[in-house]
Amino acid sequence: MAKPNAPIFIGLAGGTGSGKTTVCQKIVDRLTPARITWIQHDSYYRNWDELPRLEEHGWPNFDHPDALDTALLIEHLHALRRWESVNVPDYDFTTHSRTGGTHVVMPLPLILVEGILIFAEPTLRALFDVKLYVDTDADLRFIRRLRRDLDERGRTIDTVITQYLTTVRPMHLEFVEPSKRYADVIIPEGGHNEVALDMVVARLHALLGEG
Repeated sequence: MAKPNAPIFIGLAGGTGSGKTTVCQKIVDRLTPARITWIQHDSYYRNWDELPRLEEHGWPNFDHPDALDTALLIEHLHALRRWESVNVPDYDFTTHSRTGGTHVVMPLPLILVEGILIFAEPTLRALFDVKLYVDTDADLRFIRRLRRDLDERGRTIDTVITQYLTTVRPMHLEFVEPSKRYADVIIPEGGHNEVALDMVVARLHALLGEG
């Protein structure tokens, strides 16, 4: 396969627990890892002491755009566009801080970027050739988030509920949900929507000159 002049950038957004990661995995599986690389905006979270805080409580707000070092992500995407590899930070969600380590992401013809806020940032949004949004009902998203935070991040039910009500839900309504308007394709039901996945993968094949 001939290498295109520049990688094709795909942005995949959606609320917490919407099924973004499942959709990304299915896209990667269908296109094979040799064609596509996958970056998560979550890797660019700031350290605990750099996170924005709620004025009334002083609690960190992980769901505000300022919680993420988007400037670094943009810098990395420009490097990938030049066919240069990048060192993506490793983030530990149990300590809410970067580990100090990185993992190398190599440039490939397709660059898939996943995150809840990637369409809320105009400069980042402008880099995407294809913009996908995973749309899932709020109750299902909350249940999935609750399970993930209990099983993977050592949280308690009370802390998950408190965070959801104080930051996750308000920030979703302020930043994430409005960003849906910028999507080229909205995927209801996430990874369970095989018809939408077939259409997306077919479009990516066409952009690679294979359709």
